[in-house]
Amino acid sequence: MKIVIASDFSGFNLKQAVKKFLLDNKHELVDVGQVDSENKVLYFDAAISLATAMQTGEYARGIVICGTGAGVSMIVNKFKGIYCVACESVFTAQKTALINNANVLAMGEKVVSYDMGCEMVKEWLSAQWCEGFEEQRRKNNERGFEVLRGLEQKNFK
Repeated sequence: MKIVIASDFSGFNLKQAVKKFLLDNKHELVDVGQVDSENKVLYFDAAISLATAMQTGEYARGIVICGTGAGVSMIVNKFKGIYCVACESVFTAQKTALINNANVLAMGEKVVSYDMGCEMVKEWLSAQWCEGFEEQRRKNNERGFEVLRGLEQKNFK
């Protein structure tokens, strides 16, 4: 699976742990965020880089990390076709892919340990949208996702 990843300076160490986990598990990975501990990338710049890369269609999933996961998720969710949830548990990470069809996972280094972050990524990547659902639940989830996609087209005031 081809994955894009980014972090700001406050999520750099968690991103490095997740990158190692992904590479050890043979995922194709491109880093568009902070690449070293020297030059600080701010959360909104990392999020914009990731969302822009996701919109090319080249990546199946994206992972974005800051201190809390909140700031980066707010930014990437402003981009059409990006469905991101900031997660702090393995259960939530898995369910966002299974139920909500989230294509971007956001995490915060100040709230998620390195081991927990890697486990969250593992479960999130292994979950397939609506997998194992009975027909009516699958149809409901598909309808819900179409509602979400339709909201992207509206100009709310």
